[in-house]
Amino acid sequence: MNKTNEQLITENEELKSRLAETEEALTAIRSGEVDAIVVSGRKGEQVYSISSAETPYRTFIEEMDEGALTLSKKGLIIYCNRRFAELVGEPIEKVIGSYFKSFIVQGDRAKFDKLLAAPNQKKNNGLTISLINSLYLKLSIHLMPTYLKGDNCILVATDVSEMKREEMKLLELSGLLEQKLNLIQQLRMQLIERKIETEVEIKKLNRTNSKLVKEVTRHKLAATELKQKQKQKRGTG
Repeated sequence: MNKTNEQLITENEELKSRLAETEEALTAIRSGEVDAIVVSGRKGEQVYSISSAETPYRTFIEEMDEGALTLSKKGLIIYCNRRFAELVGEPIEKVIGSYFKSFIVQGDRAKFDKLLAAPNQKKNNGLTISLINSLYLKLSIHLMPTYLKGDNCILVATDVSEMKREEMKLLELSGLLEQKLNLIQQLRMQLIERKIETEVEIKKLNRTNSKLVKEVTRHKLAATELKQKQKQKRGTG
């Protein structure tokens, strides 16, 4: 069928729009602004990474100071960088394929299970765990991006052992200071009690002394009267 002039104009505009989108995408790929492209096909949408963009990211992950891992929803380590292998003190080939929990002390495993059971797209930085080699790690965990279509999680582990040791020293020092404060308070109470007891004893002594003064005065008066009577007897005699 012959197309009308209006149809041809419409199709021409659509082609121009698609061409512009394609050129824009190619420009983004050439400039390195795109890490991957999504292609729709019979099997649905598929993600293809661009090697030139992927290489610097891989280099960054491998050289970063934090441990980086990819975990399955059951906690199996699918990938880890060299730093994490150094943190747990095992060869990287032995770490990959093992369960993350195997490196955690028994008392922290339930907390890690709870964190792993409810990850989300946003980072979760709320858990510090202890490893069986006595290091402490602060964990940041979140789900893989939705376009990667999976249940795996991304986990970043930061060594906070030094900070944890300083925290424990401060807690220990705080405990010692609290003990000393309690001891000082006890001594203060003892001094107050002794002061009260001393004041009571002083009052008792004062009362006794007052009685003794009165008694001595009475005896002096009696002795004076007796002397006077004796003088009178001698005078009359």
